[in-house]
Order: sequence, then C-alpha cells, then structure tokens
Amino acid sequence: METVTKAPAPRRIALAFLIVVIALNLRPFLAAPGPILPRIAEDTGLSYGALSLLTLLPMLLMGVGAFLSPTIQATIGTRRGLLLALGLLCLGISLRLFAANGAVLIATAILCGAGVAFIQSAIPGLIKEKFATSVAGMTGLYSAMIMIGGALGAQLTPALVESGLSWNAALAVLAFPVFLALAVAVGFLSEMRFVRPQRGLVAQLLRRRRTWNLMAVFGLINGGYSSMIAWLAPYYQAQGWSSSDSGFLILVMAISQGFAAIIVPLLARRRIDRRPWLWGCIAMQATGFAGLVVAPVMLSLFWVAICGVGLAGTFALCLIVALDHFPDPTRAGPLAALMQGGGFILAAIPPFILARIHEVTGSFSSGWIMHLGWLAIAAILIICFDPKQYPEVMRHDCKELKIRDQAAAS
Repeated sequence: METVTKAPAPRRIALAFLIVVIALNLRPFLAAPGPILPRIAEDTGLSYGALSLLTLLPMLLMGVGAFLSPTIQATIGTRRGLLLALGLLCLGISLRLFAANGAVLIATAILCGAGVAFIQSAIPGLIKEKFATSVAGMTGLYSAMIMIGGALGAQLTPALVESGLSWNAALAVLAFPVFLALAVAVGFLSEMRFVRPQRGLVAQLLRRRRTWNLMAVFGLINGGYSSMIAWLAPYYQAQGWSSSDSGFLILVMAISQGFAAIIVPLLARRRIDRRPWLWGCIAMQATGFAGLVVAPVMLSLFWVAICGVGLAGTFALCLIVALDHFPDPTRAGPLAALMQGGGFILAAIPPFILARIHEVTGSFSSGWIMHLGWLAIAAILIICFDPKQYPEVMRHDCKELKIRDQAAAS
C-alpha cells in the first residue's frame, strides 16, 4: 500500500473527492430540523427548550468524542474508525423514519453526533498528513463542504414536507447520501495507510495552556453557528416567514459560508500570521448579529450572508491555526481534534440559552446580543496566536510538563 503523498495525482484527487463526499454529510442531520421545528413541536409536544437538545446533544458529543478520537485512532486505526463512524451516522439518520415521539428523535441526534464526532476530529489530521503542501486549500474545501451540506439539508427538508412527505420521512431521506459516502469510503480506504497518533498524546496536550486557549476561541466563535442553525429559521418564522422562506436564509448563509471557507484560507496562506484574518472574520460575524437585532427584516439576506462569511472563515482558520502549531501531523491532528472537542462542548451551550431567552422574552434578539460579547472575548484571546511564538510556547509547555512529572514522581 502507498501513501497519498507519494501516490500519483489520480489517487490524491480520489482522496480529496472522498473528503468532499464525507464533509457534505456532516451537517444535514443538524440543520434539517430547523425550518420544520414548529411542525415537529406540534406533533411531538416538545417545547423549544427540549427541541434545542437536537442541537445541544450532538454538539456536546462532537466535543466529548473529539477527546476520545485520537485514542480510538491509535487503537483501531483511522480507516476502521471512519467506516464505523459513517455507519453510525447513517443508522442515526435512518432511524428518524421511526421517530414518532420526541425521545426517539433526540436519541437519533445522539447517534448522529457520536458518528460525526470521530469523523470531524480525524479529517484535519488526515489533511495535514496527506496534503502537507496544501493544508490551507484542502482545509478550506473541507470546511466549505461542511457548510454547503448543512444548507442542502435545511433546504431539502421543508421542500419535502411541503410536497406532502411526513417530517419523519423527510429527515430520514438524508441517510441516502451518507450510505453512498460509506460505500465510496469502503472501496477507497481499504487501499490507504494512515499514521496512527501516539498513545498518551491526548493527556499531554490537555496539560498545555495553549490547547485550552484554542478550545475557548473555537467554542466562542462557533457558538454562533450552532445558534444560527437552530434558531435562525424560527426567528424569522415568528416574524411571518414561511418554513421554505426561512429555510432559504439557511441556504444563503451556507452559500456564503462555502465561498468564504475556500477563499479566506487561500488568501490567508500568503502569511503565516492568521490573526488579522481571524479578527476580520469576527468583525463580519459581529456585523451580522448586530443587524439581526437592529434591522432583521430590512437587510435580512445581507446580515445572514455576512455572518455566514465570518462563521466559515473563522472555522477554517481555527483549524489551520491549530495545525500550524506542529509540523508533525501525528501531533497537529490530535491538537486540532482537542480544539474541536472543547470548542464544540462550549458551542453546544448557546442554542439552549437562546431557547430559554425565547421562553422568557418571546424573542431571540437578546441571544444575538449575547454572541457579540462572546466574539469580543474571542478577539482578545486571539492576540496570543503569534506564529513566531509557536515553537517556544510548545517547548515551554513541554518543559513545564517534565518538571511537574518529576515533582510528582519525587
């Protein structure tokens, strides 16, 4: 077997295609319920607080699973892990066909979240390993496909429901592309060899301050995505929009995300210091959230689009920044996985907070304002992401670890 870095161009293209196909399936299960939440609530009797679990629980599992992913990779390998995770995602979406009540629906969200947790933790390291000379471009492409996949799910589901399909069946239809991705992965990954992470590396990285800093920034920034994907459609439906029209806003957000996820990393690759680009994308997010509060109807497409650009740009750049910290993919990949782990746990909280805000105030506006505060904190934390200091920071952390271990042993 041969590695992709030494393989001919067709094999590299095939792996890139596989990453695209997999990425397209990582968000539809999360985004699809949003535009039809009022109908789900009516049929199941679930409150908005309970419905927020459809986003909160998968995001939490994405976080917890990311902590476990490097260990799973070291134990069973990346190939087996990816196949099992895709199978779990396919199973979770398929079971939505039988989700006659809220408990079953929430259980399917848990299964899907567990599968996606491993996949999105493993792929950044795979990109670092197999596309070492084009990390920014491939990370941008991967991020763009995640966003576009979510938009397709949000747009397809209300269309199927309005055509007469039950919401259960409409949600379960999304299992077909996952099955196709699994079939492609079975055929291709059997010929691939992947480097396994070192055992015990997770524990070492978790004792580094920089790891926790990356988690905080990733979570504070991506909390906006989890809130938008959960409550943007209901926010506009409360203002008289139909489910298909509000779903169209999700599509607009995803198209802007897909564009930004590719273009921003390509522009940012010209210099190793990604901070100016991160701050610029945070400013765009802040503009979008402020617009949703001040003039949501007047320039709705613009607010959603600019927020989408900011969300996608920061998502892709955060992955790249984490990978930049180590030249070795066996360490860079687990660091990116842990950043996503803690980050997704933090990002899972805002949809629940917004649901509570809505129950108290009858509006989501205060929740959008909350995200402005989160973005301000993230902007401050990003100051320390000076690439010139990466080697020193990581060596300093390693030295501190060694001193603590020696003190504990004595």
